[in-house]
Amino acid sequence: MKIYLISLAAGILMGLIYDLIDVNSPAPPAVALIGLLGMLIGGQILPLGKQVLHKEFSLTWFSHECAPKITGVTPAAPKEKEDA
Repeated sequence: MKIYLISLAAGILMGLIYDLIDVNSPAPPAVALIGLLGMLIGGQILPLGKQVLHKEFSLTWFSHECAPKITGVTPAAPKEKEDA
C-alpha cells in the first residue's frame, strides 16, 4: 500500500509542477495508462512465447508468472488442507 501512496504523491507533485510552469501533461491520462498497460503486456510476450514453443504453457504458469507482472496483484497462496 505504501508504494501506491508514494506513486500517487509523486503524480500529484508532478501535476503541481506542471501547473506552476504552465504546461500540459505530456499525454492525456487515458492514453498514458493504455500505453503503460501495453508495456506490461509486451514484457510478457517473450516468456509466454517461450512457454508455448517448449510446450510447457499452462494456465497455472500464466497465473503465477505473467498475471502478477501485468496486474500488480500477487496470486493467493495455495491453502493447505486441514486434517480433521
